[in-house]
Amino acid sequence: MGMGKYILQRLAFTVLVMIGVSIMVFLITHVIGDPVSVMLPLQATQEQRIAMTQQLGLDKPILVQLGLFLKDAIRLDFGNSWWLRIPCMQVVFQFLPATFMLVTVALLIAVIIAVPLGIVAAYKPNSVLDRVLTSGSLIGISFPMFWMGLMLMLLFSVTLGWLPTSGVGTWKHIVLPAITLALGPMGHLAQIVRFEMMQQLNSNYVTTARAKGAKEAVILFKHALKNIMTSSITMLGSDYGKLMGGLCATVEAVFGWPGFGNLITDTIHNLDFPLLQTEVFVVAIFICLLNLLIDILYAFFDPRIRY
Repeated sequence: MGMGKYILQRLAFTVLVMIGVSIMVFLITHVIGDPVSVMLPLQATQEQRIAMTQQLGLDKPILVQLGLFLKDAIRLDFGNSWWLRIPCMQVVFQFLPATFMLVTVALLIAVIIAVPLGIVAAYKPNSVLDRVLTSGSLIGISFPMFWMGLMLMLLFSVTLGWLPTSGVGTWKHIVLPAITLALGPMGHLAQIVRFEMMQQLNSNYVTTARAKGAKEAVILFKHALKNIMTSSITMLGSDYGKLMGGLCATVEAVFGWPGFGNLITDTIHNLDFPLLQTEVFVVAIFICLLNLLIDILYAFFDPRIRY
C-alpha cells in the first residue's frame, strides 16, 4: 500500500474515532452529575431549576440531545460554555497554545539530555555513570510531578531566587514547569536509548563495521542511532499525547500556568458538559494526528516498513 493511500485510510478512520469518542463522552458526561445544581445557588427555587434545565436543553430526551450534539459537532460547533458563557472552541484555543508550548519545550529538554546520557551509558555499561543514570531515571519516573515541581520551586525560586514561582510572560516562567514535565519522559527515554543502543553495539553488523575500520562516529550516528529511533519515537509520542491530554494539569496548577490541563480540571469541577465534550474532541483529534505522524516517521527511520 502506498503512503498516500495509507494516510487517507487513517484519516477516514480518524473520523470514525471522532464519532465514537463524541458519543461516548456525551453519554458519560450526562450521568456524572447535575450541572443545574452546580450553576444555581443552594437556595434556588424549583421554578428556577426548571427554567435552567430548559435553557440548557436538558429537558429533552437523551437521544434527541445526542442527535443535536452530533449535528453541531459535524460543524465543529459545540455551543457556548455553560460556565464561561462564550463559545467552547474559543475557550479551548485560548488555553491550548500555552500547554502545547510547555509540553513541546519539556520534551525537547528530555531529548537533548536523555539521548546523549543513554548513549554514553550504553558505551560504558555498569560504570558509575551508568549507575547514576539508572538511579536518576528511576527518580524521574517514580516521584510525582507535582512534588518534583514544588521541590524545584523551593530550591530555585524561594531559596536561590533565580526563577519566578508562577505566571507567564518571559522565558524564565517556562523553565521550572518545563523541567518538571521533562523529568518523567527523560527517565523513560534515557532507559530506552541505553537498552536499545547496547543491543545495537553488540550486534553483528557493528562488529563487522568495526572490523572494516569504520569510524565510531559513523557507526553511532549513521547506523546505530537511526535503528533505535522507532522505539524512542513511540515513547515520546505516547508521553506527548498523555501530557497534552491533561496529565500536565498538576504541574500547571503548581506553577500557575494558564494551560489546557488546568482548564480540563476546572471544566470537570463545574460540570460544563459542552466544554468538556469540546476538550475531549480536540484531544482525540490531536492524538489521532500524532499517531499518524509517528507512523510516517517509522517509515523514514526504518525503510523496511511497508504500509
